[in-house]
Amino acid sequence: MSDIKNTVLIVDDEPQIRKMLKIALEGVGYKTEECDNGKEGVRLTASVKPDIVLLDLGLPDLDGKEVLTQIREWSQVPVIILSVRSDDSEIATALNQGADDYVTKPFNHEVLLARVNANLRKAATKEAGEPELRNGKIRMDLVRHEVFLDNERHNFTPKEYELLRYFMTHMGKMLTHKQILKDVWGPAHAEDMQYLRVYVGQIREKIENDSSNPEFIITEPGIGYRMEVLEKKADAA
Repeated sequence: MSDIKNTVLIVDDEPQIRKMLKIALEGVGYKTEECDNGKEGVRLTASVKPDIVLLDLGLPDLDGKEVLTQIREWSQVPVIILSVRSDDSEIATALNQGADDYVTKPFNHEVLLARVNANLRKAATKEAGEPELRNGKIRMDLVRHEVFLDNERHNFTPKEYELLRYFMTHMGKMLTHKQILKDVWGPAHAEDMQYLRVYVGQIREKIENDSSNPEFIITEPGIGYRMEVLEKKADAA
């Protein structure tokens, strides 16, 4: 199993539901975060950056559709609605407001897990055009969160993985320091250049044949970084 687990955020005000979901999800290898109200759900979506959100509609402070609307203002994270509301109008409204799926309570655990897996695969495909990214010897499995170098799996920390994925999805583009920091760490870290230097150094140690003379992640002096496209070189080898 991958060392980097997909994170599922559970937003539900019923402790029994959260406990049941936590057991079911962690039992098949997911990492979970949870909260019992809408405002905290929005905050955790921004800070934790989960891979998928399970959102109840009947929350004590905000209606789940309002939470969904707020999340959709800045994030396309997959959201599955979990609700006792089974009216067609409720389901249609939630889907039209940006929900990716709708599961009515009570639900079968296996069906819900299948929906979670399906939406994670769809999100990975939407991000990259396919569920994996390749550049030269690097292959990233976006569904399993695994990184392979010359077909051998290597361990990356969650933040190293996230930064490498960012470079891989922007191959060939010049990326500024602030742009990378804002998109990977969040707006509050837009000036933390040392963060970026440290993590780029760590990634180079893992992916480059010679980290002091990198081929993949190139420094653009005074601007930022660029990931070179090495696909053709790998094919010619």
